[in-house]
Amino acid sequence: MADAGAQPLYQARIPIYTRSVKGRFRNLKWGILGLAYSVYFLLPWLRWERNVGPDQAVLFDISARKFYLFDLVVHAQDLFWLAGLLVIAALLLFFVTGLAGRVFCGYFCFQTLWTDLYMLIERLVQGDRVARIRLDKAPWSAAKLVRKTSTHFLWLLAAFLTGLTFTLYWEDAPRLIVDWFSGDAPFAAYATTLFLTATTYVMAGLAREQVCTYMCPYARFQSVMFDADTRIVAYDTSRGEARRGRHRVTRQLKNREQRQQQGVGDCIDCGYCVQVCPTGIDIRDGLQVQCISCALCIDACATIMDSLGWGKSLIGYTSEKQAAGLPSRLWKPRTIAYGVLLLTAIGALAWSVGNQAPLELSVVQLRQPLFVRLSDGRIQNRYELHMENKTDEPIQVAIMMRGLAGAQLDLGKLASVELPPQRALHVLARVRWGSSRDVKGSRGFDFNLVPQRRDDLGMISAPATFYLPGTNY
Repeated sequence: MADAGAQPLYQARIPIYTRSVKGRFRNLKWGILGLAYSVYFLLPWLRWERNVGPDQAVLFDISARKFYLFDLVVHAQDLFWLAGLLVIAALLLFFVTGLAGRVFCGYFCFQTLWTDLYMLIERLVQGDRVARIRLDKAPWSAAKLVRKTSTHFLWLLAAFLTGLTFTLYWEDAPRLIVDWFSGDAPFAAYATTLFLTATTYVMAGLAREQVCTYMCPYARFQSVMFDADTRIVAYDTSRGEARRGRHRVTRQLKNREQRQQQGVGDCIDCGYCVQVCPTGIDIRDGLQVQCISCALCIDACATIMDSLGWGKSLIGYTSEKQAAGLPSRLWKPRTIAYGVLLLTAIGALAWSVGNQAPLELSVVQLRQPLFVRLSDGRIQNRYELHMENKTDEPIQVAIMMRGLAGAQLDLGKLASVELPPQRALHVLARVRWGSSRDVKGSRGFDFNLVPQRRDDLGMISAPATFYLPGTNY
């Protein structure tokens, strides 16, 4: 039997009713949100002319094993670029966090961007903070049902458009949109769209701040990247509290001079900074794990201070050293190291993309059997040559070998091979060598692709090994 006096393991969610605010940080967030949404929702519809391949600017073609990014075509063997992008993203995250705290969470995180949209929808349908609180406390009526239903319908619509747009990145968008609504799209298209619809609706509409507080790992390890010089959203305690703490505006504490005489701080305890916080914290209690550095509390306090004529906001981006009146360094050895590594990773990736080989050749030894002794005493090895043309024009190539004197290369009836644009081709090659039974061990040599009638393309080589009897495998 459960102990009646036992404490619950989990606290029930307390609804957060955010209040709208105006200011430079709110305007910055709207600008980033508009840019991010424009890119995400419109990019699948952007056309891009290519000599070979789809005319969609950004398309992840899994069946063809190619990613089309404007003029860049990423092949399956180029996916190490993805590892480079992940390294760059991680270094950028560490670099920015070391300088300015969790600005990624407050401005660029998908959870933040979609939650902002859902809060906007809620505010437009149900009203601002006080109206929403009153609506939730009111008994059910036709008007309340319409407002609540309309809110969730628009949330679901936004979630559906989010999921469907993501799906459009993996197939030709105009054709897929027709197939989707006509019932002819692949099962994966429906599954992906509906899955993202459900997760977007739950995460941005229902869970909201709980995703940041309980589910996101970044909130847990952010402190590792903070130090006393890191700029964070913080409350000016000395000015806001003074000697006797914060106090509301009263007849005896109406202006700043009266408050200073009484030892009362500039904070009038209006609660505006708490009401605009999407995670519902009070920034005046200090740095907290729930803070995503969205800076809306800075705009809220600035609005109050401007209306009172008492100077700048009591909340701002500052460091622990600045708050203590000590000199603070923005550029430290750690952030400089992050910056150098970030620039190095970006440069390496850019160099790799810019120096992508137009032709690629790889060799696979066929090992069943590893070698065969022919009737004339020679040894035969078989190889599969994998050739890929990464250009948008066909290329005629001759296949040769080097480094195995006296060996015979047998390609069947192929004198040369034409590689179609943006296509791969496999060719079976037989190499015969060594008429003496005393020849043992293994020998290294190269297969060469020599482009014909293309002076702009150089020879491509790939190493291979010729195995003989007596080889130690």
